[in-house]
Amino acid sequence: MPTVDVLDIHKRKVGSVELHDGVFGVEADGPLVHTAVVMQQACARQGTASTLTRGEVSGSGRKPWKQKHTGRARAGSIRSPIWRHGGRVFGPRPRSYAYSLPKKKYRAALQSALSAKLAAGGIVVVSALTLEEPKTRRLAKVLAQMGLTGKTLIVIGEGRTDLERAARNLREVKLIKPEELNVYDVLRHDSIVIPERELLRVQEVWS
Repeated sequence: MPTVDVLDIHKRKVGSVELHDGVFGVEADGPLVHTAVVMQQACARQGTASTLTRGEVSGSGRKPWKQKHTGRARAGSIRSPIWRHGGRVFGPRPRSYAYSLPKKKYRAALQSALSAKLAAGGIVVVSALTLEEPKTRRLAKVLAQMGLTGKTLIVIGEGRTDLERAARNLREVKLIKPEELNVYDVLRHDSIVIPERELLRVQEVWS
């Protein structure tokens, strides 16, 4: 089992903890992780792109000129797709791009991402993450003390409104519950901070 140091908010070692092999000790699977990220990004797409067909653009339905003896090409409508301001053929329409992976496959992708993040030193386990006041500057100071200056993902439990209020104005910090951990967020953040109390829940949910 992989072992990681448990730190306090002053970056001092106060113990160590063994991590679950099935969550933090699996072999990295790049293609599987990529598949999971593509799926998440597809699900996040708005799918609101839209164009007008010839039946929806404005304009008369009258035949512009008679069929023969004008010297011009035949035309039946000014809303024809080959005319300027005409309708669009096979243009984008509002749709959903969402799809899902099998649960076991996504779970394996997240385990792979967490294991790779641990191997890169990007997972920090803290004994507790408490603030004297639920203030942004307090949380920013704690993270700076721990050397976490990049994009940081903090795993929190239920009822941590103090941290939610403190992190609200920190652009580089995101809070997430153990059940909401996902491959995309694990990869895009430089560090993941997991309080020791929440570590048990993370391993319970994703093992």
